[in-house]
Amino acid sequence: MRRIAILLLAATLAACGGGGDDGGPSPSPADTTPPSIPQPVTATAQSASSILVSWPASTDVGGTVAGYRIFRDNGANPLTSVTGTSYTDTGLTPGQQYGYTVSAFDNATPTNVSARSATAFASTPTQGSGSGLDARPDNSSCVAGDRPAQTVSLSHERAFANLPAFTSPILMLQAPGNSTRWHVVEQAGVVRQFDNQANISTSRVFVDIRSRVVSGGEQGLLGMAFHPGYPANPRVYLSYTSSSGGLHSRISEFQTRDGGQTLDAASEVILLTVPQPATNHNGGHIAFGPSDGLLYIGFGDGGSGGDPWGTIGNGQLLTTLLGKLLRIDIEGSTGATPYRIPAGNLHVGNAPCSNGSGAQNCPEIYAYGLRNPWRWSFDRGSGQLWLADVGQGELEEVNRISAGGNYGWRCFEGTRSYNSSCGPNSASSLPPVAQYDHGAGVSVTGGFVYRGSAIPALSGRYVFGDFGSGRIWHIARDTAPTRTVLASDAYASGLAIASFGEGIDGELYVVDYGGNLHRLRAGAGGGGGTVPTQLSATGCLSNSSLIPYAPVAGFWSDGATKERHLGLPNGSSIALLSDSDFDLPVGTVLVKHFS
Repeated sequence: MRRIAILLLAATLAACGGGGDDGGPSPSPADTTPPSIPQPVTATAQSASSILVSWPASTDVGGTVAGYRIFRDNGANPLTSVTGTSYTDTGLTPGQQYGYTVSAFDNATPTNVSARSATAFASTPTQGSGSGLDARPDNSSCVAGDRPAQTVSLSHERAFANLPAFTSPILMLQAPGNSTRWHVVEQAGVVRQFDNQANISTSRVFVDIRSRVVSGGEQGLLGMAFHPGYPANPRVYLSYTSSSGGLHSRISEFQTRDGGQTLDAASEVILLTVPQPATNHNGGHIAFGPSDGLLYIGFGDGGSGGDPWGTIGNGQLLTTLLGKLLRIDIEGSTGATPYRIPAGNLHVGNAPCSNGSGAQNCPEIYAYGLRNPWRWSFDRGSGQLWLADVGQGELEEVNRISAGGNYGWRCFEGTRSYNSSCGPNSASSLPPVAQYDHGAGVSVTGGFVYRGSAIPALSGRYVFGDFGSGRIWHIARDTAPTRTVLASDAYASGLAIASFGEGIDGELYVVDYGGNLHRLRAGAGGGGGTVPTQLSATGCLSNSSLIPYAPVAGFWSDGATKERHLGLPNGSSIALLSDSDFDLPVGTVLVKHFS
């Protein structure tokens, strides 16, 4: 190909009156060097009929490795060619040994091919010869029961009591890795900053954008997020409602010019504008994902009541950003849109809906079916995303969010059917993890999974509250859907809980909309339940209900013989997570017997 290109160029120059007999530089020598041999090759049986073959990548000093040819049992012709460094050979005979060699080839013309690797051998297991089950045993007795009952008693105390009251505070947060300061967001459009000292008595303005914010009711400066690299990366993101050009929600980027002392209001870059058809249900919380560095944004359904917009409501309509949790990449752009769409979003490849809606399903959508998400957070221990969604007239709900999830609104309010005219995706709706009725509260406020040290019994439990009643609940992080919590389950704080705050140290705070900040503390009391005191009471002594298993490489235990069994609840199965770890269903029991 290189020679052809040079000849065409020379002919073109001659036609234009240029060039002489020498015609330019000599052509590059042809690539005749094959890639390195891909070895060592390994072969591992995956089942009675399949073997995984893998190898390290080859190198090619003269060009580029184009792929690999896989040979079985020293055959003259390859089974197949692949571009990756592994291949699963399927349709094999159980109980038989197979040998595999691999060669690499490049993209030269003609193609250069390496010698074959040394042979790697593997044998498929014989079906039914020592592993597997002819039938799954019935197991209704050896099932892990509910966790021992535990009452974690809570209380609260005024934090930073010498500070003057803030004006309608709705959020408190610390910058990444910096425990020396707190930032408090006031609804009207001011962010204040103060030093993290118990006796601090003054705060200072971090940024003031009141002239751009329309505030009152559910409108205002509603969210704030620091770039994960702040302050080395000087960017900070604000979420607010504005009436410039019609009522809308705005996500904007600002920068600090003085190392984090203040935020430059003149540095605003608008990333996203979403028109709001009503003044309520704006959502507005924003946060960066702890593992992916992407910006997550929550918007309500457009307001009014009952999601009356269009024929199916905004929550289920995928061509609008209203009623959704969004995820965007702020480290690049898509044409004139100042952000990118990350892989894993629902509709990657469609045109961005940077003005709130589009002709196609919006690729910014990460999850949908939300009414008015008011505060959500990532568990710093597990990475799980917890979101509180304010209810319509009967139920408040808490959800664990996963990519692509449909959380039901307006088809459902909590677990109750609400409006069956909600489009084609009603059946995919996911139930909330927890809910409560309006006898216990009227407007849920999301919190955090507690990861601090001051309240050990609270560790790993999700804390949330209610703005209207001031009640605070906590539930186990692995609570199965749907638990209905009661007023009697809660701690009555007496606060108007606009938000919870999480310190760098994992301790939790409550932002009282009346103006003050409070710290959660352990209360008096506490308790626990019981577990069976005798093995005979566990229901796990009958091997007929258990599944035997053995590890590939067991531990040495001073010569002891060990038998292992697995008790799976009827109707459940083990799932394989994306990191290849096992996800055991709730109620699973592992039994190990030493002899």
